[in-house]
Amino acid sequence: MAKLIPDAIIDLELGVIAAATILVICKDTPTTYADAAGTYDLATHVLTPAIGGGDFTSGAGDGTGRKLTLAAQNGITVDHDGTATYYVLGISASSTLLLIGEISPQALLNGNLVNFPATDVLEIGDVT
Repeated sequence: MAKLIPDAIIDLELGVIAAATILVICKDTPTTYADAAGTYDLATHVLTPAIGGGDFTSGAGDGTGRKLTLAAQNGITVDHDGTATYYVLGISASSTLLLIGEISPQALLNGNLVNFPATDVLEIGDVT
């Protein structure tokens, strides 16, 4: 039996991730917020949470369903030397880890600036 989840409900699910207040670029795979914001942190950037009114937008998925996109974040100051391999979205006030994403490796140097491109962070397909 087919099921349907309206786009508005899928957007509510995507809104959980779009509540992120911080982007952390990491040198390894964090498993906790403390790992992301401390042990593996190379650069951090404050985000404006919300879909539409913040750094996030939602729209039609590449196939079916809906996807969440984080706008490009430019001029992020690098805090530590290392090779960036992951990014993390989190809520800094509650030390909540929301999403971990893999990125193409890039060497970063303390004090330099890095640009984070617009990224499709999550896609939820239609239920079949």
